[in-house]
Amino acid sequence: MPVLKFGTETFSSVKADDELAALQAIERGYRHFDTVSHYGSEEAVGEAIAEALDRGLIKSREELFVTSKLWCSDAHAERVLPALKKTLDKMLCRWWRYRRFRNRGKKNFERTSKPLQNAYFVVVIMGIFQSITCSDYSKLCIILVELNPCWQRKRLIDLCKSKGIVATSFSPLGVVGTVWGSNGVVDNEVLKENAKAKGKSVPQVCLRWAYQQGVAIVVKSYKPERMQENCDIFDQELSDEERKKISEIIQSRGHEGEDFVSEDGPIKSVDELWDGELRFLGLIMLF
Repeated sequence: MPVLKFGTETFSSVKADDELAALQAIERGYRHFDTVSHYGSEEAVGEAIAEALDRGLIKSREELFVTSKLWCSDAHAERVLPALKKTLDKMLCRWWRYRRFRNRGKKNFERTSKPLQNAYFVVVIMGIFQSITCSDYSKLCIILVELNPCWQRKRLIDLCKSKGIVATSFSPLGVVGTVWGSNGVVDNEVLKENAKAKGKSVPQVCLRWAYQQGVAIVVKSYKPERMQENCDIFDQELSDEERKKISEIIQSRGHEGEDFVSEDGPIKSVDELWDGELRFLGLIMLF
């Protein structure tokens, strides 16, 4: 699985050209794409892949990993197959390498777990997907979590490694410009000093740091120069001393998890949701 994943979710009110961005990403060497029906980018990514095949940028779909998600509203046994087929139609695909089944909230997961597992089994038998990642609290293989130098999730990373789980970082740069993001990562003085010493940008230092943590990384930019910059992180390593300084950065999570609590649900407050670094992982990042 390619370690750099090109993300297609946009938080901007300005509609981006998803197809052009995905095509430009393929031109620059990206071979892993992340999408979901909720983003509204599945069809554009599919069209970009078809165009890349026509141009000879890739020889076959076998060169690509495409990840999508079954959205919360479709996390019911009778909705699984229709939703997946709809995604496949949009993406002009015959199969997927990975499909994440997104199911936020422990109560809803427990209620639908067994029928959903049966539905997933049917999907695999039909040959629609090459692989499925689905959490039932014991069979995780890939998990997507907020992770960056200002929210390093050390206990979580250790847990994932001990269980053979591939952690994937979203918000590796802090998601500047979103409701819940901040400039805390890109404006961090330790990261700025490191970038200046290496002749790199702060985003490149952040991505390199994540890579050396042994995690996969979701990166996103619709600017061609930034797409390339995000790829150019493999020519210099962070030294032990540099990593030590980064490890001492004061930690602050970006996403508090307000969207995942409810007075009518099993978790009624943000304080109840969190348990250091781990509980938030177990309850809402269920893929």
